[in-house]
Amino acid sequence: MNAITRLPFLADMEEGVIDRVETLERTGKRRRYRTIWISDIHLGTRGCNAKLLIDFLDSVDSETMYLVGDIIDGWRLKRRFYWPAAHNDVVWRVMKRAKRGTRVVYIPGNHDEMFRQFTGLSFGGVEIRRRAVHETADGRKLLVLHGDEFDTIMLAHRWLAFVGDAAYSLLMRLNVVVNAVRQRMGLPYWSLSKMAKHKVKNAVEFISRFEEVVAHQAAARGVDGVVCGHIHNAEMREIGGVQYYNDGDWVEGCTALVEHFDGRMEVLHWADEVAARASAAQARLAA
Repeated sequence: MNAITRLPFLADMEEGVIDRVETLERTGKRRRYRTIWISDIHLGTRGCNAKLLIDFLDSVDSETMYLVGDIIDGWRLKRRFYWPAAHNDVVWRVMKRAKRGTRVVYIPGNHDEMFRQFTGLSFGGVEIRRRAVHETADGRKLLVLHGDEFDTIMLAHRWLAFVGDAAYSLLMRLNVVVNAVRQRMGLPYWSLSKMAKHKVKNAVEFISRFEEVVAHQAAARGVDGVVCGHIHNAEMREIGGVQYYNDGDWVEGCTALVEHFDGRMEVLHWADEVAARASAAQARLAA
């Protein structure tokens, strides 16, 4: 695979800067997994839960990490530039993993499609791919892709991409405000947008249809399962003999998909883990 040394958007990520992330990382023992999948981080937006993601990245390690699209939200950055220090911290941590020997595979999505032009190249040890096939420890082959390529198949629901985008953006802004208030009150993260999405009948039908279409396409390609993102809905289930996995997102659910060393798969709900950790700490102080 050819290597490139600079990408336009990440041109300031010099090696010396990346090295500084070591001083930011926690020194506690990390959980080890064979593989980690994360997607739909949407760096460059106010909805990105960068602090929770940083906590996750500082708590886990893996042999391989897949970045399954929409890592950077180029759509939003074109409209209004927003890039706080925490978003740099996320990028530094990912680059540091690649430098330390973790295999990092980046599969751009529709919101970061500007990086698809670099497919087949590598940057700082990060492989840029259009899609990948991952073999699990127990020998299953999983197709890994973002999932936006199936939007055109779902013609009956294309209106959601247009009408729903403005409403979704408003909901995400409200989500930020709600959680800022909750943080001041000492309450854990809670996703208003996730709750609303699961209450709306059309959104539920869209998710179900998307999962079926993706599983069908995976079966047609002769693989055992598929890992995707795109719809911000973490899931693990069997559909027509195909294992369907969605790693979720880091703007609503704050989830990751992981593979254990025996091939078992699990969805980690990180906001819940952080809340449980905080509760345990409070209980110890009260004891």
